[in-house]
Amino acid sequence: MYRTHTCGELRIEHINQSVTLSGWVQKVRNLGGMTFIDLRDRYGITQLVFNEESHKELCEKTADLGREFVIQVKGQVAERSNKNAKIATGDVEILVEELNVLNSSELPPFTIEDETDGGDELRMKYRYLDLRRNPVRENLVLRHKIGFEVRNYLNSQNFIETETPVLIKSTPEGARDFIVPSRMNEGQFYALPQSPQVFKQLLMVSGFDRYFQIVKCFRDEDLRADRQPEFTQIDCEMSFVEQEDILNTFEGMTKHLFKVIKNVDIDYTFPRLSYADAIKYYGSDKPDTRFEMKFIDLTDDVKDSEFKLFNEAEYVGGICAEGCATYTRKQLDKLTDFVKKPQIGAGGLIYIKFNTDGSVKSSVDKFFSAEQLKAIGSKFNAKEGDLVLILAGGLNKTLTALCELRLEMGEQMGLRDKNKFSPLWVVDFPLLEWDEDANRFHAMHHPFTSPKAEDMGMLESAPGDVRANAYDLVINGVEIGGGSVRIFNDELQQKMFKLLGFTEEEAENQFGFLMNAFKYGAPPHGGVAFGFDRLVSLFAGLDSIRDVIAFPKNNSGRDVMIDSPSPVANEQLDDLSIALNMKDKE
Repeated sequence: MYRTHTCGELRIEHINQSVTLSGWVQKVRNLGGMTFIDLRDRYGITQLVFNEESHKELCEKTADLGREFVIQVKGQVAERSNKNAKIATGDVEILVEELNVLNSSELPPFTIEDETDGGDELRMKYRYLDLRRNPVRENLVLRHKIGFEVRNYLNSQNFIETETPVLIKSTPEGARDFIVPSRMNEGQFYALPQSPQVFKQLLMVSGFDRYFQIVKCFRDEDLRADRQPEFTQIDCEMSFVEQEDILNTFEGMTKHLFKVIKNVDIDYTFPRLSYADAIKYYGSDKPDTRFEMKFIDLTDDVKDSEFKLFNEAEYVGGICAEGCATYTRKQLDKLTDFVKKPQIGAGGLIYIKFNTDGSVKSSVDKFFSAEQLKAIGSKFNAKEGDLVLILAGGLNKTLTALCELRLEMGEQMGLRDKNKFSPLWVVDFPLLEWDEDANRFHAMHHPFTSPKAEDMGMLESAPGDVRANAYDLVINGVEIGGGSVRIFNDELQQKMFKLLGFTEEEAENQFGFLMNAFKYGAPPHGGVAFGFDRLVSLFAGLDSIRDVIAFPKNNSGRDVMIDSPSPVANEQLDDLSIALNMKDKE
């Protein structure tokens, strides 16, 4: 038996018991006649004591031990004289009577402690060592608990977990597919699924009624903090439902997770915010509503001013930062530099300070009188001590820049507390978006999203104004999940394909199997997919999903631990009939 207890299990009540522990050496402290070792496993740390007076040979043996050696010890539990309140086992220690070295270890490339000296790339290269650290392991334990509770909740709601294929058909809509060449079907390819969308709809046609799956999905797209080439979804579909049925079900799941995992009670119905209002007031379809600071549109109020920038701008808008009139010129210059960054793209920043002495100071004093500036301030309900920040320019570009400015001010003002949660549903998305380059519409979500019933009459006359029966769950400015009520009528689906520029032949070639299934009694249905990695990172208070994935890719889509992707042998390429193309590039 390698162990009778774990390294996080022993307490005062175990004193005088003989125990066996196994684990990794965290730290060795040789104090002359006594040697102390911290022994670690996934459950915690226990202090080991080697006494030279009673066990001289054992003490000598510890001289060969280094960090991360795997050892087994046998001994007696004793009460510690210098207790350690920072660890659960801090009241006890083991008086070691026997030591067995199970495996030695080279010196690790970084310290395996909560606060490590290893950089991101180094820790990813040695991810199996990084996973020994408490913060990383705790993230994966949290991931396990959330997955477990998702299954518990959906099972209680009569959902059936069903696996769908990983090797599927490539489609041109959405992000780029990862493609997989077929050896047995020369010149043909599978694709890895971006989502199980069509299969879960087919399960509804099959009468499954309620489906879910915690499933791997794949997208060959540029990466950032909340994206990985392979990621995990909580994928769900329901039959005989309308939008409110779906929102209520998954609002219930979200509240359940907050209660069970975070002990946070959310005792209100999540607000519903239209896409149009989200853009108007926050410049984003995933607004962070932990704080107010809504946009105020000043376009009409300042269009006849003497300030040329305002007169010529398509949009003029701003935010009010309460209590920030004390900002210095240096701080305001930093904000100006922030909005002028290439990735934000604003031309400049206008500020108005409403000082506590009643005076008003702005960067446009020569164009506006104090009375005019106070009138602008009244639009923001600005009080003495507040700071109004204004941007002007093209509509979409300025709204986006103002969104970034709002988030930056929220950060500086301490309003983006990671322990505060503000969930909402964003609804009424546009059904279609116009692609200038391709000169055609694309589906805002996917081609199977149903238009809102009241907008059906505009499908042919004004397709760009049609709203989708679609919705996103947003928490703290992060899109956690999204979905829609689906088209289940063959005629409407054909009309949708036509709007998206599909010929009948293209639609049949790519989605004929789904259209054929609809001929056999498809029920009204809809669903949602939650980003499981994003959900876990939100609960963990992290900005990057990479920290909640056991073996993630880096920002270049590479696994630096196993050095993947990598070349393959010519023999494999020959089998796939693609060797010539590869050799030509050599």
